[in-house]
Order: sequence, then C-alpha cells, then structure tokens
Amino acid sequence: MPDLDSDARARAARDGGIVAIIGDGRMGRALAASLRSAGVDVQGPFGRGATGEGTDVVLLTVPDAEIGRAAASILRGPVVGHVSGATTLAPLAPHEAFGLHPLMTVTGADAQFAGVPAAIAATSGRAREAADALAGALGLRPFELHDDDRPAYHAAASIASNFLVTLEAFAAELAATAGVPRDAFVPLVRATVANWDSAGISALTGPIARGDDETVARQRAAVAERMPHRVRLFDALTDATRDLVESTPETAA
Repeated sequence: MPDLDSDARARAARDGGIVAIIGDGRMGRALAASLRSAGVDVQGPFGRGATGEGTDVVLLTVPDAEIGRAAASILRGPVVGHVSGATTLAPLAPHEAFGLHPLMTVTGADAQFAGVPAAIAATSGRAREAADALAGALGLRPFELHDDDRPAYHAAASIASNFLVTLEAFAAELAATAGVPRDAFVPLVRATVANWDSAGISALTGPIARGDDETVARQRAAVAERMPHRVRLFDALTDATRDLVESTPETAA
C-alpha cells in the first residue's frame, strides 16, 4: 500500500469516529499523539478499568498479558482492537475485534508512524473498517496477518530487532577488550543494514563468506580467551552463517 497523502489521511481520520486508547504507556501515548495530529477524535490514554463508553473504537495498548482483562471491562458496542504482534484476537471476544501492530519500536510519544508497515487482522467487516481507518490516519502500510502466523511473525520481529541489539552488545563488549569504543562500529552497522535492505543475503561479507577458516579460528580463540561465556554464541552464529553461505553460492566475499 502506498503512503497516504495528507488529504487521504484526513479522510481516514474523519471515518474513524471517536477512539478511546486504553493503556497509558509509550505506545498508547505515541498513538494518541499521532492520531490527534491527524485529526482523529481521541480520548485517553486511559488507565486500567476504562469502559470505552461513548466511543466507536477502543484501542488497547496494554501489555499482552492484560489484554483479556482490559477487554472484559469494555462495554458492548465499540469495536475493540489491540496493538500486539504476538497475541491473537481471541482475548478480545465477544467484541468485534481487530489487531493493528506497527512493525517498529516505540521509545517515546514523538514516534512517527507514517510509512511504517503494520500487521492487520479483524473478526468482522466493521472491525476491519476501523483498523483500516486508524492505519490510514497514521499513514501506516497495512498487510494481512492470520492468527496462526502470529508466533512466527513475532519471532521474526524479535530476531530482526531485539536480537540485533544483543549481537551489537556482544560486539561492543568484545571490542572494548581491545580498547575500541562502541561508536566506532556504528557506521559499519548502518552500512550493513542498508546493504541487507538493498541486496538481502547477498550483502554478506567477511571471512566465512570467503571461506577463510583460519581467520575464523583466530576470532574464536580471541572470544574464548576474553569472553569465554560467549563462545557458544559465537559458534552458533558461525554455524548459521556457514549454512547461509552454503545455501546461497552467489554470496559476495
């Protein structure tokens, strides 16, 4: 779906009706701010126990474990949605329900949602219309996500985001043993992500891609000496990278 222009986003905002956001955390505040900026009539974010009375749409931005409890407090009538990537729509029953999960990290109320892909699901036509209206007002790029696919989808998101931070922390800690600061690696990380964006697996470089086992062995010895608790992680990453190279013979060195 192409990015929406300002006129299209304004129409989507008008079509959304009155929206209550329940969950006064980073995501709730960021969505409330962005929706208000787009012209949506937003109430909240509210805390625990809000009923959604007098609204057309209720959007839950509570922790996954609290979704069912929060949904049970909502009066019948509004369409009810959540922003969880991992949770199915079942905890929202018996309400007409939808899911809207922006595929991004949110660290503050100033988060920008325009152009961000978002997973959408719904249990009825009216719920889907509500999800589409919110996505349109935010400028999101929606794609369908079935409940059966949520665990795999959310695991992929965790690998792409959370595990990347874990890997970079490993790299930074090892680099520090050589007196090299973390910020020295930032251009490399940015270039790698940009290359993966444009070339996918073909962006892989380095000694494993070149078949330079001697260099890999020296790297492993350095990890074993300076960070022995990370040898298993290094070995797992080495094995996975070798598998990747073997499965894609055209990988550049």
